[in-house]
Amino acid sequence: MNTIQIKDKKFVLSIPEKEIQKAVREVGEIMNRDLADKNPLFICVLNGAFMFAGDLMKIVNVPCEITFIKLSSYEGLYTTGTVKEIIGLNESVVGRNVVVVEDIVDTGITMERILGSLLAKGASEIRIATFLQKPDALQRDIHVDYVAMKIPNDFIVGYGLDYDGYGRNLKEIYTVVSD
Repeated sequence: MNTIQIKDKKFVLSIPEKEIQKAVREVGEIMNRDLADKNPLFICVLNGAFMFAGDLMKIVNVPCEITFIKLSSYEGLYTTGTVKEIIGLNESVVGRNVVVVEDIVDTGITMERILGSLLAKGASEIRIATFLQKPDALQRDIHVDYVAMKIPNDFIVGYGLDYDGYGRNLKEIYTVVSD
């Protein structure tokens, strides 16, 4: 499928599954080298990062744990500029090496909040792994340690990312078609 319809918007294929899996594999292999003796706690940010985290964990072969948090900052096509915590962290991060697994870092607002919270809770080292990064959208001074792919500042769906809850199940990434 090169073009799909989700609700009132048309989307065109922009990143095929094969490219996605290659990028995830490359990031996972780098993490295996970097985190070999760190015993990291991976924190997957729901809902969007579930596919990336699942595929990444198939590649990462170092001793580690994974947990999940759920935040929300989008309504429709746009960020609200505020971050709501829906499901919080239950595990202690005191003295832990933490890797935040995110679907996309665009403005950096959500990641800034996550980093502040983890630092306040006593994490000793925090790394960020994101499937996608939109460098042109970044509004915060955030260093992302692992970036699978950099993309333009377009609205996308698929591979965990959604438009009003739809499209997360797509195994490819689609870009919205301008009206």
